[in-house]
Amino acid sequence: MIDTHSHINMIETFSLEDVIANAKENGVNKIIVPSAYPKDFDEVIKLIDKHDNVYGMLGVHPTEAKSWNDSLIDKIKKLSDNKKIVAIGEIGLDYYWDKSFNDLQKEIFIKQIKLANELELPIDIHDRDAHKDTFDILEEYNKNSQVIMHCFSGSVEFAKECIKKGFYLGIGGVVTFKNAIKMKEVVKEISLDKIILETDAPYLTPVPFRGKENQPAYVKYVAEEIAKIKNISFEEVNNITNQNAEKIFNLS
Repeated sequence: MIDTHSHINMIETFSLEDVIANAKENGVNKIIVPSAYPKDFDEVIKLIDKHDNVYGMLGVHPTEAKSWNDSLIDKIKKLSDNKKIVAIGEIGLDYYWDKSFNDLQKEIFIKQIKLANELELPIDIHDRDAHKDTFDILEEYNKNSQVIMHCFSGSVEFAKECIKKGFYLGIGGVVTFKNAIKMKEVVKEISLDKIILETDAPYLTPVPFRGKENQPAYVKYVAEEIAKIKNISFEEVNNITNQNAEKIFNLS
């Protein structure tokens, strides 16, 4: 399995070494670590240089848009020379917490899309309560980067619109929640060849560990739930989502 979005640098309950070892023991052979804050950049580089099976993304989370400085563009360009930087992310829009700087979020989002296009890297998208603006900005400004809708939270109809544009959907622990009816419907309706697995650790821990800190090893519960919803084997989910991730992020 491949955990395509896991903030292992933010996990507090377990040591990094234990997190990575536990992932391997549970069949997770690759982990991709996104950035959220500018300070994450150097942490991510250290992680990917130290661990063969860990890859990274560079980007500034929309809720941290006020921390953006245009000098980060040159820093990201320089750090992206490392071949284990496989995407720009996580970037996007988040209107859930604070709507007072939505325009700034859009500005920083657009700058990072253009940077991803220049670097020819995929874009890992954070979209919370901002589906239309996120989609419209991607449609206008994204020219050549593969798009991953991380922690997809939209309707079946929105999922289908995303798929029409060639986007992939990142599915995580929420799909295991009993009340996640909408997410289960999305997984049922969308072809497996447009889905990748993720945990978003240390957040959104799947059943049966919901309420505890998440980790990459738990991505298997996401795969099991997808298999159950689609009435297919775990092996099929694993194989196809692995192929998707390897293609998107050029991991092979």
